Amino acid sequence: MFSASDKPEGGLAGRSAGRPARRAVIAGALALPIAGFLSACAPEQSSLSQQANEGNNKNYIAGDGSVEVYDADQRTDPVDLTAETYDGESVSTTDWRGNVGILNFWYAACAPCRVEAPHLRELHDEFKADGVTWLGINGRDEKATAEAFERTFEVPYSSVPDSNGRVLLQLTKYVPAQAYPTTLVLDKQGRVAARILGLADKSTLKALIETALAEKA
Repeated sequence: MFSASDKPEGGLAGRSAGRPARRAVIAGALALPIAGFLSACAPEQSSLSQQANEGNNKNYIAGDGSVEVYDADQRTDPVDLTAETYDGESVSTTDWRGNVGILNFWYAACAPCRVEAPHLRELHDEFKADGVTWLGINGRDEKATAEAFERTFEVPYSSVPDSNGRVLLQLTKYVPAQAYPTTLVLDKQGRVAARILGLADKSTLKALIETALAEKA
C-alpha cells in the first residue's frame, strides 16, 4: 500500500519566496554551475510541463535543480510507503520515525542520476551515524539493470522497483511525472520537509539534511 498526503496549501510552485533564514542556508550551493549540465538534458527554455506535453520520446524530463523547502507548520501528514526492494526485503517508511529520511527517484540511463550517484553515496556515509535513512525509487529498470548501476556507483542503500508507477502516483504532488532525478527529504515525523527537482547538488542536499536533523522530533 502506498499512500502520501496532499501537498501544502497553495502548491509547491506557489510557495512564498520568503523564509530568508532557511533559504539563505542553501543559496550559495544553488549558485554552483549545475544549470549548464541540466539544460543539456532538455530543450532550451523548455519547462517540465512543456516537455511533458510535447511527448517527444525523451527518456526522461530533466528537472531544473530547483529546491522547495516546507516550514514545519506547512507540512502535511507523513509519507507512508511500504514496498519490496530488488533484493526482496520489505521496507516501510513508518519504521523511519524519529530519523530523517531521503527518497531518491532515479533510473540507470538517466544521465543526471549517474552524476549525482557518487554524491548521494558520500552523503549517505557522512550522515549514517546520525540515523539518516535512504531509499531509492527506480521508475524504469529491471532488477539486473538496477543492480548493475548500484554496483558501478557503489550505492550503499536499497531501491524499490516502481516501473508500474505506484509510488510515483501517490507522490505526484511532490514528484512530477517523469522528472528524474527528484529527491525528497523527510523530517523526523516522516513529512516532506524539502524537495530537489533535478540533479541534487551535494552542498544543497547536505544543507537540507542538516536542517532536518536540527529539528526536534
